[in-house]
Amino acid sequence: MLQRTKLSSRSSQFISGIVIIIAFIAFGAFLQASSQGDSSETYPKGFRGNTCTVETESLTIGYSSYYLSGDYEVSDDEPRTPYIPVQCGKIPEPGMLNISIDLLYPDSMRNVPLALRLVKLTMLDDDQFEEHEVLSIPAQAHPSGVITQAFRLNEIGQYLIYLDGTSKDNVHYQLNVSITVGHDWRDNIRNFLPPFFRKYT
Repeated sequence: MLQRTKLSSRSSQFISGIVIIIAFIAFGAFLQASSQGDSSETYPKGFRGNTCTVETESLTIGYSSYYLSGDYEVSDDEPRTPYIPVQCGKIPEPGMLNISIDLLYPDSMRNVPLALRLVKLTMLDDDQFEEHEVLSIPAQAHPSGVITQAFRLNEIGQYLIYLDGTSKDNVHYQLNVSITVGHDWRDNIRNFLPPFFRKYT
């Protein structure tokens, strides 16, 4: 009788454990989040935290950015500048931005000279955008697979980073990353919502 009670107790513990694991997986699927808490659609395996992936037919990059408020005063005795990781391309207000672009796919992209341009978008009367160049870096290869750049964004608005290059066999690669400087009230609400609901607000 005692043996049967022990067996029954272990069985119920085992079933409870399985139910908890299934509930955890189902809840993560409902919120479209991985075990790291990030959006499962946004991040491939191995890329977590503040790295976003941007994909075109010809290439895939990992993009991360770090922000420093425009009114922050750097002192000489600080060991390092306290840049804050920001979610993909959303920056709360004008300031310094330090970006990192990982050339993920294909590996051959590391040997292709890539130019980097930053433009500010200004909306015209007919709902069209006009581009104003802020920064331009000449084309160069990146054997390490990583492109880093720091720049200052002085105005609220929409910006685009263009990555552009042509391989020796005449394959053209182009990709752009959108940056928004300044959040509106919807962004403040969205920050408190689970990932599943954020795309509907």
